[in-house]
Amino acid sequence: MSRKIRNFICLFGILLFGINEVDAQRKIQWRTWNEVSELQKTNPRKIFVDIYTDWCGWCKKMDKATFQLDHIAKYVNENFYAVKFDAEYKADIKFNGRTYKYVKNGKRGYNELAVELTKGRLSFPTIVFLDESNLVIQPIPGFQNSETFEMIATYFADNHYKDTPWKRYTKTFSRKSPQGIPVKN
Repeated sequence: MSRKIRNFICLFGILLFGINEVDAQRKIQWRTWNEVSELQKTNPRKIFVDIYTDWCGWCKKMDKATFQLDHIAKYVNENFYAVKFDAEYKADIKFNGRTYKYVKNGKRGYNELAVELTKGRLSFPTIVFLDESNLVIQPIPGFQNSETFEMIATYFADNHYKDTPWKRYTKTFSRKSPQGIPVKN
């Protein structure tokens, strides 16, 4: 093999790896409950949970329309530990000093953790925000488009929920474009 061909193959490989690396940075870094539990021990941060089921069409739509956008993925990765949680997950989950089990219910079932996170209101999709101590701040049921999700995520990430009512926050919220430029609502 000639030197030019080897150099080309090497350069092509580096470019391909670089593209894959950039692409990976654009996606939400979904973690397991075990990973989040370990990370919380050394670097506590808020947790964002996407509760879904495999059969939920709106869950799939939210994945494509909201979670796969570069600026959404970047914001979530910078401000939360993210967990994509199948509410019908059958294995036991150990989280926050408790073990949550799968409960059979008719032809389907649910994991007890999904019930706890949604405060007993299983609905899909539901996004849930937890504080740095793993306590539920708020479950929010239903499909969220990217603009609404961005407003919700900043409300919790920046602790506005502690001192600003949601209605007032929505009136004063100023979103930033993916390039960081303020955008009028």
